[in-house]
Amino acid sequence: MKAKTIMDFAAQFGVRIALNDSLLVTLNGRYFLLNDALKPYVKEDFFYAGTFLGKAKGGKFFPSFILLAMLAKAGGNSVVIDGKAAWLFICGRDVFSKGIVRRFGSVRRNCNVLVLNEFGECLGFGKVLAGLDAQGAKNEVALQNVSDVGDFLRRERGL
Repeated sequence: MKAKTIMDFAAQFGVRIALNDSLLVTLNGRYFLLNDALKPYVKEDFFYAGTFLGKAKGGKFFPSFILLAMLAKAGGNSVVIDGKAAWLFICGRDVFSKGIVRRFGSVRRNCNVLVLNEFGECLGFGKVLAGLDAQGAKNEVALQNVSDVGDFLRRERGL
């Protein structure tokens, strides 16, 4: 069952998604979601088809930002960060407690959460370290950056 890998990843964020396994195709560990119209045209030697959901490598799943946006829309465990924190996050930085505006779902220490800007756009995801409660110090790192939309640009520059 190809969908299990993606469903297990989504469960980390408290999201249950239903994917039609017959519309999922994999190639070299990359997962693509097709629709009924596209499915007949995809052969075994394709390069890219439909919606790229992510890739599995070394037993670990690396999501696409399309998949992260789907999870955010489904209402997964997430935090909303202010503008300054959003800019720093997409530059690869961690998030301080003072940058977190709101949180949704079951956000607790050592869990993964989706990181959204104030417009509801998914910027990536991170791991909760501490400081999300009222007693948390405002200047302590609350969220470790795991993956963000700025990663592609940093890789292109060779950083």
